[in-house]
Amino acid sequence: MDICGKVALVTGASRGIGRSIALELAKHGARRLLLVARNVALLSDVAAEIEALGAEAIVLPLDLTQTVAVNVAIAQAWRSHGPIDLLINCAGVAHQTPFLQTKLPQVQEEIAVNLLGMYTITRVVARRMAARKQGKIVNVSSLMGKLAAPTMATYSATKFAIQGFTQALRAELLPHNVQVISLLPTLTSTDMIRNLQLFRWVIPMTPEQVARSLIRGLHRESPEILVGWQSHLAVLGSRIMPWLTQKLLRMASPLSSPRSSHYRPRHLEHPTV
Repeated sequence: MDICGKVALVTGASRGIGRSIALELAKHGARRLLLVARNVALLSDVAAEIEALGAEAIVLPLDLTQTVAVNVAIAQAWRSHGPIDLLINCAGVAHQTPFLQTKLPQVQEEIAVNLLGMYTITRVVARRMAARKQGKIVNVSSLMGKLAAPTMATYSATKFAIQGFTQALRAELLPHNVQVISLLPTLTSTDMIRNLQLFRWVIPMTPEQVARSLIRGLHRESPEILVGWQSHLAVLGSRIMPWLTQKLLRMASPLSSPRSSHYRPRHLEHPTV
């Protein structure tokens, strides 16, 4: 995909991976960036950075769980700012909690944002892309959409679901010339990594590395973009020796550390894994 001159909408654009993707798109010549997140102040800061790079930035403060508001805002943005060529679904939340300590409201929030929020904005954009017979959709999943990890069961479930959603959508929208891609980063170093009990032996990537990987994948027309050598190694290992991979995941988990008896559940907004 040639990004130059395109209009892109990025959810979760206020920080982390979403912010880096929006900036990277601007650096590669995107004409207009529609920035979606809940925090207006942070979105405005990102918009200023994008405009300094020579692209136009439109701030759309939205809560993706508010279906009516999302539908109205995106329809208005499409009319006011032109067709969207590229949709990046990056917004999400996560709760790092041992399953026996999970609470239903946390699980409901993960499903509401990670799945239903993504569904809502994808539906309103995809219908218009299909009518134009043109467009590309990127759903940000995670390495945990391939390998479920202890303490992240419900988050992993939503990321596995995103993988299934993406694969089904890819087949359905292909006749309409709309391509659907999944982006699967591993643990990524953002301002929220301090809220996560890290898995041992995992070396965090930077949001900029993830964003650059996306750009390369878009240029190559890759249907699935697995980011980083650790991700490729983990997925390969799970195919060749699944029992060993599961054992290593258990050993790397925060639950296996001496401090696990004092484990405290963690909350991540707009997660990086």
